[in-house]
Amino acid sequence: MPVATFEELALPLFDQLYNFAHWLTQDATEAEDLVQETYTKALRGFSGFQLGTNFRAWIFRILRNTFLTSRTGLKSTAFEDQEIEAVASTNPTPEALLIQQADREMVQQALTEMAVPFREILLLCEVEEMSYEEIAQVLAIPIGTVMSRLYRARRALRSLLVQKFKGGPNGV
Repeated sequence: MPVATFEELALPLFDQLYNFAHWLTQDATEAEDLVQETYTKALRGFSGFQLGTNFRAWIFRILRNTFLTSRTGLKSTAFEDQEIEAVASTNPTPEALLIQQADREMVQQALTEMAVPFREILLLCEVEEMSYEEIAQVLAIPIGTVMSRLYRARRALRSLLVQKFKGGPNGV
């Protein structure tokens, strides 16, 4: 059985790591630096990585830890614009596009107002589509904590969105 190289395991994750870094830093240049530092640390520590274990969770954890240790005070992050498919049809109406954009902006704003632990768990689960086990490995918390924190994060996001929809404090 051939042994995977660092390059074979790490390079396919570049875009995912950059997206997560961009979410955390809110700055393209900082995200690039964070990913570069992550790859450097991961390459240096690759000899200690146990082949057959979850490389993706391992390198995401390095990125997260690098981000957290580089901050004295954590900043909020912004949702990076992403393509969202039209639900109604392949040729959405201008009205549907406007509503979709307004919804996206409302979610982005709500995410920026959330505490970092809630925001990062939502990003790892919903954007990066990680399993609970992978999230637990990245955040170094038990799976039960992942589930409860994800539940509380979703509830907090829902509350913020309801508040914004109704035009409450800081609402649109």
